[in-house]
Amino acid sequence: MKIYGVALLAACYFAGLAIGEVLGNLFGVKGNLGGVGFAMLFFILLTDFLNKRNLMKEDYASGISFWTSLYIPIVIAMASIQNVNAAINSGAVAIAAGVVATTFCFFLIRLLISLLKEEVEA
Repeated sequence: MKIYGVALLAACYFAGLAIGEVLGNLFGVKGNLGGVGFAMLFFILLTDFLNKRNLMKEDYASGISFWTSLYIPIVIAMASIQNVNAAINSGAVAIAAGVVATTFCFFLIRLLISLLKEEVEA
């Protein structure tokens, strides 16, 4: 049943939102500060934890694989729309920072892929 994977995802999402709200209040930002990122991080860590301890059941795995194929692209699309709107309203510095960060990530992905290939070959 996919509901087990959805329950794990929902728990991670709510935990991430709670931490994002706390961080937003701590830094005086009117909004959630990285809640979706924390949710994704919790989800990855929880899935890895369950896999390493052989606690990942078929029900959890099918629900997680179903929602990761939908959730991650949707959340990234929603976050990117918010970031683009904020960048356009904030001026050229925000747009330049976004371009630099995106370019850095492209190169970082290539580096990680090459490192993973070396590790698999060894």
